[in-house]
Amino acid sequence: MANANPVWEAIDETPTTRPRRLVLEVVHDWVTTVDHKKIGLMYIAYALIFLVIAGIEAMLIRIQLAVPNNHFVSPQVFNRLFTMHGTTMVFFVGMPILFGFGNYLVPLMIGARDMAFPRLNAFSFWISAFGGILLYFSYIGGSGLYGAGSAPDIGWFAYAPLTAKVFSPGHSTDYWTLAVFLSGIGSVGTALNIVTTTLCLRCKGMKLSRMPLLVWLYLVQGGLVFVAVGPLTAAQIMLLLDRYLGSHFFDTQAGGSAVLWMHFFWIFGHPEVYVLVLPAFAFVNEIVPVFSRKAIFGYPAMVAASVGIGFISLSVWAHHMFTVGLGAAGNTFFVFATMVISVPTGIKIFNWLATIWGGKIIFAVPMMFCVAFLFQFLIAGLTGIMLSAAPFDWQLSASYFVIAHFHYVLVGAILTALFGAFYYWYPKVTGRMMNETLGKWHFWLFIIGFHLTFDFMHIPGLLGMPRRIYTYEAGRGWDNLNLIVSIGGFVQAIGILIFVYNLIRSRTQGDIAGHDPWDAWTLEWAVPSPPPSYNFAVEPTVNSRRPLWDLKHPEDPDSDYE
Repeated sequence: MANANPVWEAIDETPTTRPRRLVLEVVHDWVTTVDHKKIGLMYIAYALIFLVIAGIEAMLIRIQLAVPNNHFVSPQVFNRLFTMHGTTMVFFVGMPILFGFGNYLVPLMIGARDMAFPRLNAFSFWISAFGGILLYFSYIGGSGLYGAGSAPDIGWFAYAPLTAKVFSPGHSTDYWTLAVFLSGIGSVGTALNIVTTTLCLRCKGMKLSRMPLLVWLYLVQGGLVFVAVGPLTAAQIMLLLDRYLGSHFFDTQAGGSAVLWMHFFWIFGHPEVYVLVLPAFAFVNEIVPVFSRKAIFGYPAMVAASVGIGFISLSVWAHHMFTVGLGAAGNTFFVFATMVISVPTGIKIFNWLATIWGGKIIFAVPMMFCVAFLFQFLIAGLTGIMLSAAPFDWQLSASYFVIAHFHYVLVGAILTALFGAFYYWYPKVTGRMMNETLGKWHFWLFIIGFHLTFDFMHIPGLLGMPRRIYTYEAGRGWDNLNLIVSIGGFVQAIGILIFVYNLIRSRTQGDIAGHDPWDAWTLEWAVPSPPPSYNFAVEPTVNSRRPLWDLKHPEDPDSDYE
């Protein structure tokens, strides 16, 4: 049949041109889509590409630090590497990949046919994607100190006065500023969509008290994005005004304040940790009960803890600033707030363990990653409590101990939970299972590599190794430790490459999954795999927190968990 779309009319239907026409149709379909599932998958694919790029940058950093007095890269390149690695991982891997899962899953889990604002959803993705591409265009257009193209070298935190024209005279800082600014616009648009969809488009019978915990956590995440991204966006505008219109917000020589930038950045930066970790909690909340064959323990407490984390996280930002001279009263408040936030996170850990306790545990790959998450997130929390003590933080705030701590959160908790989510929901997205043997190879290599890297990274930090150091002299006690850390990084990289191979291979060679391969309980497993474009032919009605359990076991409905 002839296609009425003028885009295709210029292409004659011949055996030669037909493949090209089909490719163009597929590309056109994905580029113009407003289907929340396709947008979610584009977020995830885009983030995975940047994960590989950021991983290569990390490996180059670890090669440079593997041995003392190394000159594998120059100091300028090293500064650009850690700036691009950090910025990419936070803004163009962490947030997009988690928004991708939220885009895909939230409407399915609440019985909706799409997001509340489909066109805004598409706009949010494309503007975020443009931000990431713009950041890497700095290698071409960001004329640096020596007249050549250069990436930003100001750190992912871009502290003043490093960003002033006198210290960053080219355009590389402007690329960083505009890329992060665009990412913020896309993040707010996506958060608005998730919050509105959750509050307004739930199916019949799905009261707030019956929502899956994943949806609750994405709701809290959306609220945090509203509050946290605004100050960062304001700071980006102020920085551009300083650089080009003669204002002096952060210019200390003209009455401005470098500490003001730190306040604006960390008012975003620490809630951002919870913007990233709350979806990781969400994945564990859905996976652990299914593979323990038990309902989640303490649903009301888990909801209350999630909301509590959202509120308390807005009052802990200055524990990143104990060394700037806040004074005793300021330090005391932020020490207290940082310790208080460990209470709701501790509740979550106890509830996950209580869910596992006495369950009929199935150690499939998603559950293996979730168990590793529990152990690693506990250690991340304990080192976080250590750093919440102002005198201890004073000694270690600029050391590799802090690098090890926040990588324990970002990699040990968030990325580990994400891998579990990939293995769990991949059958729903593709209709095929990921290979279990490759999954176990991925798991063990990644976990062993992770602990070689970040367990041992704490020790040179305690021995005084500063962060952002380009190289170091031999004989300081850091040599062998840094070599072990670098070897662990490459072991992780091998594990991740196996994951990428498994992801691609299983798309065509994986076992047929069926609509509910895990015998799960939430609504996304009630539709075919992959789901149709309209999600649900008939709007579902739910009567409990585990609607599929009720369908499978009408003799034993889930009313006990109301």
